[in-house]
Amino acid sequence: MDFASDTTAPAHPSVIEAIAAVNTGSASSYGADDVTARVRNLLADTFETNDFDFWICASGTASNALALSIMCSSIGAIACHEEAHIERDERGAPEFFSGGAKLRLLPGHGAQIDETALRDALAQNNPSFVHETPLETLSLTNLTECGTAYSVDTITHYAALAKAEGLNVHLDGARLANALAHTGATPAEMSWKAGVDVLTFGLTKTGAIGCEIIILFGQMRQQFDALKARAKRSGHMPPKMRFLAAQATAMLDGGLWLELAKQANSSAKTLANLLCAQPGVSLAYPTDGNEVFAVLPPAIEAKVQQAGVKCYPWPGGSYRFVCSWATPQSDLDALRDLLAEA
Repeated sequence: MDFASDTTAPAHPSVIEAIAAVNTGSASSYGADDVTARVRNLLADTFETNDFDFWICASGTASNALALSIMCSSIGAIACHEEAHIERDERGAPEFFSGGAKLRLLPGHGAQIDETALRDALAQNNPSFVHETPLETLSLTNLTECGTAYSVDTITHYAALAKAEGLNVHLDGARLANALAHTGATPAEMSWKAGVDVLTFGLTKTGAIGCEIIILFGQMRQQFDALKARAKRSGHMPPKMRFLAAQATAMLDGGLWLELAKQANSSAKTLANLLCAQPGVSLAYPTDGNEVFAVLPPAIEAKVQQAGVKCYPWPGGSYRFVCSWATPQSDLDALRDLLAEA
């Protein structure tokens, strides 16, 4: 019963097949190959635009840090939720890659930024006041770190508030597929159409081996050369880019990435229902995607721990259970039986 993370899951067979298919002959280095060129066409279809540039990384931390490094200067600040991945789980990478940019942490339930807190931060922002670190970027996450999904309307609204004060907007989309599967929105509606300037588009948690795509929309394309330079300097310019690109082609061609996200979300709903059927179990946050945050009574908590169920104790007293495209029905059945015993 492994519900530790969607990163513990295997890669989808189509990804392995795609990598094997490009493992013949020679190909140009550093993204100048035909496979990477095909990714551009697939991204254009997926996001309904040609007004973008992109770069592929192997990790979410690298993609977030590189993206933010071209969006915020070393003497600026990035507004984000206090539980955002860039704050809690990236060991200062955004600050390091940007050369010293500060994270301005904002509160809000379910790891979604509270609107009043955002408005207050923007109202107090004064770039001409030398003693403070002015906000330059707003970073949102979808799904959030608590598994909740921002609606398109909320992202659009928050982006408009930020842009009115001169900020640009970053979206951490490590689990974008799960948010889209839940809301029914299109990739375009939840990114550039909503006012997002740079998207870190995650495919690793959805079923790839390691494939995170930084997408620069519209005016942010002017920073593409700077992005490539920073990628090179930090060691994130893969010589054999075709093998990262092959993962993206497998996931994007035919919409496999969204189908796998729907599978993961469906398993999470089943898991949430199994847990909530037990007396004393409650959900700390809505299950909007593939993550379930459950508050367990002592008897069930002890039983889960004794059985070696892999899940993660979460700040605030809940346990995080994560489903992936590959979560087997046998794991869900075994958990159901375990809960019945408890």
